[in-house]
Amino acid sequence: MRILVTGGAGYIGSHLVERLLENGHSVISLDNLSTGRKDYLNDVLTHPKHEFVYGSALDRTLLNDLLDKCDAVYHLAAVLGVKNTVENPLKVIEGNIDATRNILELAFPRKIKVIFSSTSEVYGKNENLPFYEDSDRVLGSASKHRWCYATAKALDEHLCFAYMDKGLPIVILRYFNSYGPKALATQYGGVIPKFISAALENKPLYVYGDGTQTRCFTFIDDTVDGTILSLNYEKSDVFNIGNNKSISINELAIKIKELTNSSSSIIHIPYEQAYGKGYEDTPSRIPDLSKVKKNLNYDPKISIDEGLKRTIKWYKNYKNKGNEYG
Repeated sequence: MRILVTGGAGYIGSHLVERLLENGHSVISLDNLSTGRKDYLNDVLTHPKHEFVYGSALDRTLLNDLLDKCDAVYHLAAVLGVKNTVENPLKVIEGNIDATRNILELAFPRKIKVIFSSTSEVYGKNENLPFYEDSDRVLGSASKHRWCYATAKALDEHLCFAYMDKGLPIVILRYFNSYGPKALATQYGGVIPKFISAALENKPLYVYGDGTQTRCFTFIDDTVDGTILSLNYEKSDVFNIGNNKSISINELAIKIKELTNSSSSIIHIPYEQAYGKGYEDTPSRIPDLSKVKKNLNYDPKISIDEGLKRTIKWYKNYKNKGNEYG
């Protein structure tokens, strides 16, 4: 199959591209390298079935040409990160919605299958756990920029569902806190990359809030497993992709300190100090996986301890090659 991966040089995208090539597919990676890194694709840049294209999913002319060559598209390109939502909401809203609309509008007349990467953020601060794919969305006031990413991704999903109704084959994947090699703190903004990079340099680990909030972290291999399984799914639907084992941020910080033999201190920072007045967070996110297990046979296998060990090893090797964590 000929497949386009937008955001193909990103953290998840580059892992996905490698796996698709291993499975015998032909792949075009599209990335503007705003957060992705071309060197993440070094192992496959010269692969005979791989083409890297520097560009953006906002460029309709380029997309139109690329989709003429493809049978399916993984739309992973996105503007994400809490810092962006707070400081540059227009970038988040326009970058996510406009790119997704381009993909869907151009894929529709060709009947090209679209796999859209969404996020557990769409569930917002719903406290009814676990999150089922049809759970209610509970968000704060529209005046709070913190919710603009969740809103933009949810609107992307609405577009996807509308095109499903028109007959376009689409699978929506809601990722739950993916982590692993290539997820650098300055690019991806996740708590695990921040903790690991700080711990390896014996710098403080900053925990926002009281640290009792919990998350379910999904190692990249499991994230890609679910993403790959969606390709051959013959219906249109939405699935949670994650791990349902939760851990508090305090426990996570302690675990990473121990695994890195770090002398880092753990410092708690009020949300208001980190992100400004009125910032809201959700105390817990746990995915229900019964639907994705039944339909895609998805079953995450990597424990948090094993995943962290692999990620820490990658970080050490990355630094030993002369790279910076930032």
